[in-house]
Order: sequence, then structure tokens, then C-alpha cells
Amino acid sequence: MVHELSRDGFPVAVACRVLNVSRSGYCEWASRGPSARVFDDAHLIDTIRDLHALARGTYGVRRVHAELVLGRRLRIGRGRVGRLMRLAGLQGVHHRKWRRGGAGRLPAVFEDHVKRVFAADAPDKLWVMDITQHRTDEGWVYCAAVIDVFSRRCVGWSIADHLRTELVVDAIDMARWRRKPVGTIVHADRGAQFTSWLFGSRLREAGLMGSMGRVASAYDDALMESFFGSMQIELLDRRGWATRAELANAMLEWIEAFCNPRRRHSALGYVTPIEYETLHTAAPAAA
Repeated sequence: MVHELSRDGFPVAVACRVLNVSRSGYCEWASRGPSARVFDDAHLIDTIRDLHALARGTYGVRRVHAELVLGRRLRIGRGRVGRLMRLAGLQGVHHRKWRRGGAGRLPAVFEDHVKRVFAADAPDKLWVMDITQHRTDEGWVYCAAVIDVFSRRCVGWSIADHLRTELVVDAIDMARWRRKPVGTIVHADRGAQFTSWLFGSRLREAGLMGSMGRVASAYDDALMESFFGSMQIELLDRRGWATRAELANAMLEWIEAFCNPRRRHSALGYVTPIEYETLHTAAPAAA
């Protein structure tokens, strides 16, 4: 306060007397250089800016803190990270309700093998599927995705300008080709694409087990809603899209270059889906 008053033209001696501060104490304080804590904060802010940029401006305090602690091996509290992010004017993106694709819900063609217990103790035991959509200047783009519940990894996807059954079949085919699953449960809602003969035939041909939950069960969609919600706020809603090809390429890049290998997931203890699978594979070998 003395410094601010003197900067505004008040004599230092007067300001010290009014504020009951010794003049010698003020002069000693004013002659000091920045503290080690100030230098450390400045360095951390630079690091946080870099991490925030690498995360495409999407990370909030929790994920930046995880990146510093787990990725950079720093000892730092979440409160300090929050304070420094506020000083730097940085914040994460926030969840909004994502827009679903698909038509109305039809009678189930598969038994519910999940019973709203969305957990798995190993990869490729339980997959979930759904569709989302987003508009471009040329028209709608639709994305079907297959998520491995164990690692939250997107193991298959398909992007098109239509909602025909081929959209979800292509996503399943990619997941089969990549993972070579045996007896995996594939859980979906009762959309027309998932109740179609073609989709069911492709599952049976691959030795996969179809599963469908109840109508209007919020928990049945929670995991897919989280995935598509993240895509919506971290990619789709952050700018306008001129062409379908532009948006399709951006979706592909977000899934394969960011979400699977780099995006830290809160449900996985803030490691990435690929890292989580690697740690699972390495654990028996280490034992």
C-alpha cells in the first residue's frame, strides 16, 4: 500500500506514518528483488501455458495438475495450479449436452448382458457404441464410435454424411480389424442402425455378443455421452466448419492423435487410454 501511495505522488514518509509502517522497513522491502517463489511461479506459468497449448486449450485445473504431477513428476498442489492458471488467464472447456444422431428407439433385438454395470477388468470384454452428429456449411456429418469400457479407448469409428446402417457396421469392422476380439459384448441403444439385420448379422459373423439396455435409461448412455460430450466441447463447438471433409478430418485427428494417445482421462486416474492399456499389459510381466 505504501508503494502504491508513493507511486500516486504521496511522500513516502507521510504514507508510512499514516499506515503505521516503519520507513526503514519499507525501504528494505522495496530494495529486495523478486523472491524465489515468484521466480518459481513465473517458470510454472510458462510450463502451464505450454501444457495448456499442447492440450489444445481444453485442459482445466485437474488435468493440468495431473500433467504436471504424472507427466512432469513435479510436486505441486492443485490449489497452486488453479491460482497460476487464473493469473495466466487460462481455463478449460466446459461440458455441454451433446447432440445425438439416429432415429427413434425400437424394440430390443438383443438381451441386456450389461445390466447397467459398465465396468471391465481387461480390454475387449465390453464395448459400447453410439452415434453423434454435427452440422457444417455443406450439411450434417455423422460419427459412429466404439469405446472399450476398460480403457475408454476409441477402438473403432466411422464418419459419413448419412445415417444408414453401414455407418455403425464400418465402425465395428474397424474395431474387429484392430483388436481381434473374442466373445466381446457390444452394447448399444435401440436406434434403427443397431436393431437392423445387417448389424446383428455382422456381430454374429464376428463372434461378438450384442446387448441392448432399457429405453430412456440415462446410465446406459453415460459413457458414450462422456466421449461425445468431450468431442463436442473440445473440437466441434469451438469453430465453424465449412465442408464435411474438413470436419471429418478433424474428428479423425482428434480421436487418433489426441483422445487415445494424449488426453488424460479422469476415470483412469488421469492417464491416457493407451497408457492405461500399456500399464495393464506390463503389470503381469513385472509380477
